[in-house]
Amino acid sequence: MAEEKKTVLQASDISIVFGGLTAVSNFSCELKEGELVGLIGPNGAGKTTIFNMLSGVYTPTSGQITFWDRDNKVRVINKKSPAQLNKMGIARTFQNIRLFGNLTVADNVRIALHNQRIVNPFDVLLRLPRFRRDEKIMTQRVDELLSILKIQDKKDELAKNLSYGEQRKLEIARAIASNPKVLLLDEPAAGMNPQETEELRQMIEIIRRDFNLTVLLIEHDMKFVMGICERIMVLDYGRIIAHGTPDEIKTNPDVIKAYLGNEAS
Repeated sequence: MAEEKKTVLQASDISIVFGGLTAVSNFSCELKEGELVGLIGPNGAGKTTIFNMLSGVYTPTSGQITFWDRDNKVRVINKKSPAQLNKMGIARTFQNIRLFGNLTVADNVRIALHNQRIVNPFDVLLRLPRFRRDEKIMTQRVDELLSILKIQDKKDELAKNLSYGEQRKLEIARAIASNPKVLLLDEPAAGMNPQETEELRQMIEIIRRDFNLTVLLIEHDMKFVMGICERIMVLDYGRIIAHGTPDEIKTNPDVIKAYLGNEAS
């Protein structure tokens, strides 16, 4: 019998209220080690709000978020900041791309490696051997990540000069650079053409396997979601209305009524 996968992230009845308006109500989910799970729903359903709670941008009004960190320590993370969660092992991308446009592609990734550096200001000031070794490791790591995302040939270009699809890949490379245990992808295929979307699907599969990641993604491209996710949660008006495999979601009448229509065919 196959060993049961360990839980890495769990949200228990989390809700959030803005000015008397409930944006998300009693949302619960459990992500297992190595899973690739989709979160879908109409615009305004509360998907990005959930990501904001899971990544520390928002603090839930009620409920609890639990994370099993890199040392497998169980932590309640409701009130942790994005920087604290990133250091613990949760990374994310954003619906609106957030890059340092006037820095090179390589420097954008190098910044994300900061939490793994082993040098101190004294090493840097005097250019000690530890600093030089650390710089070499950082350079190799940047090249490795850019190669996986197939943008290594762009490493010396400014991020703002990349195509939209390449900027999406760079943002994912930056997220992976922080060495996460859980990766949250907010509409990674948005704005991509079919060829770019297929390349992205393959890359997500590769990074999930090679970096032993648990992935939760939001996406409106139903072909992409149905082709990559092992299970899918459907959100509507801040509540989960369905949860199951892609085949179960395609045929769920509540989902079809609220969201999918003919998109799932």
